[in-house]
Amino acid sequence: MIAALNRLVDLVEQHLTEELDLGVLARDLGTTEYHLRRMFSSLAGMPLSEYLRRRRMTVAAAEVIRAEYDLLTIAVRHGYGSAEAFGRAFRAVHGATPGDVRRDGGPLRTQPQLRFRLTVEGTTPMTTRIVDHPAFRLIGHATRVPLIHEGVNPHIQQHITSLPPEEHLRLKSLSDTTPSGLLQVSDDLDPDNTEGSTLTYLHGVAVTPETPTPNDLDAIEVPSGKWAVFRTTGPHPQTLQNTWAATATDWFPSNPWRLRPGPSMVAILDHTADFTTATCELWLPVEPA
Repeated sequence: MIAALNRLVDLVEQHLTEELDLGVLARDLGTTEYHLRRMFSSLAGMPLSEYLRRRRMTVAAAEVIRAEYDLLTIAVRHGYGSAEAFGRAFRAVHGATPGDVRRDGGPLRTQPQLRFRLTVEGTTPMTTRIVDHPAFRLIGHATRVPLIHEGVNPHIQQHITSLPPEEHLRLKSLSDTTPSGLLQVSDDLDPDNTEGSTLTYLHGVAVTPETPTPNDLDAIEVPSGKWAVFRTTGPHPQTLQNTWAATATDWFPSNPWRLRPGPSMVAILDHTADFTTATCELWLPVEPA
């Protein structure tokens, strides 16, 4: 995976002024667009689209300062249909208009070319198993929420606390397959994993396809497939979030698996009364790399 990401960076550099067909590129690299985007954003700390925009504007800034071409020509060379659209993108990266930079020589915010390296430190022990699970259904109460990488997501917290205690008990009684018990389900995530992008959050349980779904509950159909299950114990939600991040930095680069589209699930196996410490299982849909 590290080699594939570095090859992607090289290809981005070679085609900065062109549209990239990431689907074709991913196939050439022996992976999928979904996995490539998720791993890039997790390891680079920014979506691929943002990195591409920053690199384009870094190279464009040099052309603006050299003043060999007018601004419209530079805009078209870098894939923009008008000087106005180019100016907005330029200002978003550099904090100044192309005209200001051409006149004053700056300010400029340069995006260096990325290079991925695998550093094995062993700071995050990972207890993992691979599960081959038949098709099942997730049922519960769903809502759209913004993605937040660190700390408690207040939108999810509000959604859960809005449900009466008896509803939690009813949901638990409906669970009839693994992962058992109440689940925190995230679905329809932005492949770039961009913070602030919206996702579907479902508070519910897993049931077999034959189990009737009550009319007042939302449902997500999950096809059969393999899952990587990561067990975590410690301060909550920090330990869970650290493990989630470590799947990208440590586990996937070191194991012959890749993410496939589908919901991710968290099962709370045990927790203290104040929920500051918990034992959890993180279920991620995977396929052989």
